[in-house]
Amino acid sequence: MSYLPTTSSAAAFQNFLSTPLDNLFAEHQALDPQQKMLALFQRCAAEVPAYRQFLQAQQIDPVQIRTYSDFQHLPLINKVNYMQTYPLPARCFGGNLSGADRVAVSSGSTGVPTFWPRSAAYELDVAVRFEQVFKDSFQADKRSTLAVVCFALGNWVGGLFTTSCCWHLARKGYPLMVATPGNNKAEIFRVVRELAPHFEQTVLLGYPPFVKDVIDAGAAEGIDWVQFKPKLVFAGEVFSEEWRSLLSERIGSKSVCFDSASLYGTADGGVLGNETPLSIAIRRWLAQRPEAARSLFGESRLPTLVQYDPHSRFFEVHEGTLVVSGENSVPLLRYHIADKGGVLSYAQIWDFLREHGVHAVEDLGLDASYQARQLPFVYVFGRADFTVSFYGANIYPENVTVGLEQPEIMAWVTGKFVLQTQENADGDKYLHIAVELLPGVAPEPALAPTIAVAIRTQLLRLNSEFAHYTPVEKQLPQISLHGFADADYFPAGVKHRYTRG
Repeated sequence: MSYLPTTSSAAAFQNFLSTPLDNLFAEHQALDPQQKMLALFQRCAAEVPAYRQFLQAQQIDPVQIRTYSDFQHLPLINKVNYMQTYPLPARCFGGNLSGADRVAVSSGSTGVPTFWPRSAAYELDVAVRFEQVFKDSFQADKRSTLAVVCFALGNWVGGLFTTSCCWHLARKGYPLMVATPGNNKAEIFRVVRELAPHFEQTVLLGYPPFVKDVIDAGAAEGIDWVQFKPKLVFAGEVFSEEWRSLLSERIGSKSVCFDSASLYGTADGGVLGNETPLSIAIRRWLAQRPEAARSLFGESRLPTLVQYDPHSRFFEVHEGTLVVSGENSVPLLRYHIADKGGVLSYAQIWDFLREHGVHAVEDLGLDASYQARQLPFVYVFGRADFTVSFYGANIYPENVTVGLEQPEIMAWVTGKFVLQTQENADGDKYLHIAVELLPGVAPEPALAPTIAVAIRTQLLRLNSEFAHYTPVEKQLPQISLHGFADADYFPAGVKHRYTRG
């Protein structure tokens, strides 16, 4: 079979449209996800030329992979050893692109993009993640809803993928209208003023700092958000529960765990998991108990905590980082996505909670009538490959290095820097770069602004995500200059890290 045939595609859509969400989960829970991964492996070994060549290069005979234990010993694939090594058509089922009808693009560290084709039928797995949020959290199956897509529109994965999945929900019968102003604030405000009064609730979908910008700027322009009963869908970045509380207050939320949800997604795999009222309630409980959080996650900082369907996207953990498998036009088999995190079963997380005195959802602040879906959890700290996420754009140290390597700057600096996102007192994010000066150098007043402009220029040139996701007024980084071997940022004798969480 060279691609997903029209009949299968039509059948997949019909199944999605006619199957209630509860029934879908019941069907999935009756299946063994490990056996599904074995079947996907055998299909890829037979039908994906690149994967077949990859196995041959590793001297692996697919016939010998018979059990899930065998599957767990398969080599990991990643962008370098697989996506950048084999031609795009060879990485697809049948060795061609005929089964894919759309494409998303992600920026690379050098500015060379990676293309991720997919078929509309493969979007349906992701549409179920949106359905979970819209039904379980927002009750959008019962309330007329305006969905305002605030992600950038274009080849980048966020905007059109979100739009398409919301359209699928409307086609399924949800009383949903989808508006697509993208990340244009003036258009967002025009849509909200004109359309939101005609709906029972309005959902804003976008990257966390941009959604906050929209809420704050809208309020400054006279939009009374409370009357539109806003709900918020985020993606792309970890944020604190204090930040969620701040935004919830500004939209007049009376039920924090039900009025927002964050999606864990990537360009290569789509949406891999989503926050649920239960996962948010657990995270908010942990935010007040840092020692418990540290014992559960191994770190003092709080990761994003979502639930996932292993029938759709299958997670494993490799040396503290996440590995995912899932069917797509470019199927992923033990794909190393370079996100630091881990996996917990539903039973494991409840065992932990009970050890700490939580015996029912009411102890987490949820209503006793709330029925949680018994799905496993994945937690995500962010990238383990030294990228920083800002307004949903992955920013690479290599992009910043080019900005510092300009002749008028290199006479002053060592080339070392620390890239990080920081938050001001009002919860707004900004890009901060600490730069190390050469020994004995005292900076001129114009040096920091010169560095900021040079780095912005190279980010706009090299990183299409940064250029299209980040609002113009947020693109200029804040630069701090530090003496040579500064103890806080550039301690002597320690291996330097160019990013900081």
